[in-house]
Amino acid sequence: MTTILVLAVAVAGGLGAVTRLVFDGFLRSRIAIAFPIGTTIINVTGSFLLGVVTSLALAHGLPPEWRVVLGTGFLGGYTTFSTASYETVRLAQQRRYRAAVVNGFGMLVLALLAAGLGLWLGALF
Repeated sequence: MTTILVLAVAVAGGLGAVTRLVFDGFLRSRIAIAFPIGTTIINVTGSFLLGVVTSLALAHGLPPEWRVVLGTGFLGGYTTFSTASYETVRLAQQRRYRAAVVNGFGMLVLALLAAGLGLWLGALF
């Protein structure tokens, strides 16, 4: 692991986190709902994109450095398991049990499906 690769992952992670912040803010300003839809959309799209990156790496020889920068860096900064977990717990604490289950398990199922779709689509290119 080179210093340049570590710096590239750090920069990509920061860009991913900023992208998440801006995109979540955009979604919150457009969708008025008492459900953490922004985090769900971010985690599902991030899972899809990670599936595409992984598939391109496996099927088409995307250099490992790009896989690390894009997957670990950018998409690691973009997606957020901890926020999803926190929001699920907060929904349960508010006694919004159905929303908590939908958020927790629904996001998991959607993210897995999105990752699978990304893997499949990435192999087509």
